[in-house]
Amino acid sequence: MAAQPVPVTGAALSTDIRTVEMHTGGEPVRIVTSGYPALSGATLLAKRREARERHDALRRLLMFEPRGHAEMYGAVLVEPDHPDADLAVLFLHNEGYSTMCGHAVIALGRWAVDSGRVAAREPETPVAIQCPCGLVRTTVEVRDGRAGAVRFRSVPAFAFARHAVVETPDWGPLELDIGYGGAFYAVVPAASIGFDLSPTSVRALTDAGEAITAAAAEQIPLQHPDDPDLGFLYGTIFTDGGDRFEEAPTRNLCIFAGRQVDRSPTGSGVTARVALQWTRSEIGLGQARRFESVTGAVFTGTAVEETVVGRHRAVIVEVSGKAHYTGEARFTLEPDDPLGQGFLLR
Repeated sequence: MAAQPVPVTGAALSTDIRTVEMHTGGEPVRIVTSGYPALSGATLLAKRREARERHDALRRLLMFEPRGHAEMYGAVLVEPDHPDADLAVLFLHNEGYSTMCGHAVIALGRWAVDSGRVAAREPETPVAIQCPCGLVRTTVEVRDGRAGAVRFRSVPAFAFARHAVVETPDWGPLELDIGYGGAFYAVVPAASIGFDLSPTSVRALTDAGEAITAAAAEQIPLQHPDDPDLGFLYGTIFTDGGDRFEEAPTRNLCIFAGRQVDRSPTGSGVTARVALQWTRSEIGLGQARRFESVTGAVFTGTAVEETVVGRHRAVIVEVSGKAHYTGEARFTLEPDDPLGQGFLLR
């Protein structure tokens, strides 16, 4: 189905938009370094609302075809309001604006050091990134002045619901968990609906993930103790059922923002899974689990510190992975281009 082009107006037409292109585990990250209008919101969540209400055409311009595609992901650098932040970011995708994105944080950490935004210190450089869900502290490995692998410590993560039952049209009553790792996810073993996590199952799981997310969002009211803007279901994570601690990686596949398939293990999703595993006493503090995506990319997730969020027992999770560069871009829009404002074919 094609999305209708959306007119782009205002300052966006009078300036170039510059980006750095990266990927983490195969999942794209388009970092917007210049050309995006300044946002006046006093907080990052206010800036997120402002971007959605006033500049959404730019999201479509950058995420949709012909510059992007249905699986594109972006990060817009904005002014931080947290006193400890080295930079602040808004996350973009085909459907809207997420509150946390671990694969993008990993890419941003590396870019911040390589670009000189944060001065490199060997062997490790701390980079504090303000995300809409809160301040995320990253540690970037540095060797010979060049950044490498990145690990970040999550905002407090917790199990929101366990053994919740959702009525679905295709599978009847379906039991699932909901975890928060900077965003809320429904977590379901793929076998419970008759699938495995092989690449040949991706199309069917994409359809299923969209349906399960819609059903769970309608039937399970979500609320985050810190801010109502955080209280929405971002997606569904299908797992191989390997939740107890093992040396071998456990595989998962995240379907988010409607039908977008995460090529990476999903940083905020790994955080949510670790929080669920820790809540169920399947792993303990300090036990590192590895999480594998459909591309074979692996993140490591470790519960490192117990805490509390509202009425929820919570945990800080450390997630590690590596991002790579794919290029740089300069984007413009010609006024007579009938398709340049963005469209999607699925």
